[in-house]
Amino acid sequence: MPNPNRGSCGFQSSEFEQEYERPSKTEMKRQSDALQDLGRELVEAPRDRVKRVPMPEDVRDVILECQNIKNHEGRRRQMQFIGKKMRTLTEEEVAIIKRTIEGWKGASKADTAALHALERRRDKLLADDKALTVLLEEAPHLDVQHLRTLIRNARKEQAENKPPKAYREIFQILKDLDKKSAASEPSPGPDVDVDAPEGDEDE
Repeated sequence: MPNPNRGSCGFQSSEFEQEYERPSKTEMKRQSDALQDLGRELVEAPRDRVKRVPMPEDVRDVILECQNIKNHEGRRRQMQFIGKKMRTLTEEEVAIIKRTIEGWKGASKADTAALHALERRRDKLLADDKALTVLLEEAPHLDVQHLRTLIRNARKEQAENKPPKAYREIFQILKDLDKKSAASEPSPGPDVDVDAPEGDEDE
């Protein structure tokens, strides 16, 4: 026979369940939102990048499909479906996707920093004649007369508030030079087996 006094002292088991269940639901909601945000980042990423992310094919398919949806309501429903699919991923699969996206962000930051460095060098060429001497020491193959003409024209463009045609051309020369410099960097060292099979990276 059930004890009518059970729990009458304020120690009902349901109180403990509510006390510990509430943070559990909050944590589940937080994890669900995080996965939804992760799915949104993938939807907003370039298509060719998404195709290379290690993930189950069914998850990749719904993300790629969402990228093609232009209708607001249709896209919203698809995002909800993506959130549902993201919750089927294992912790390891989620971790791989997160690392991949972080890699994208790191590469983007590096690209931005490199462009800013080129912009600073271009501005220095316009502000200091010695900067051209330094540049020619690094790249003696450059056409010095052409560069001097561009620098002179770029200064004139700035002074007269004209379209920055020469200014942009200087930047392009510096950018091309930077690319050539990067391409001429040493390949893998002598200890690397050049005949070994290539890895899984698709860069």
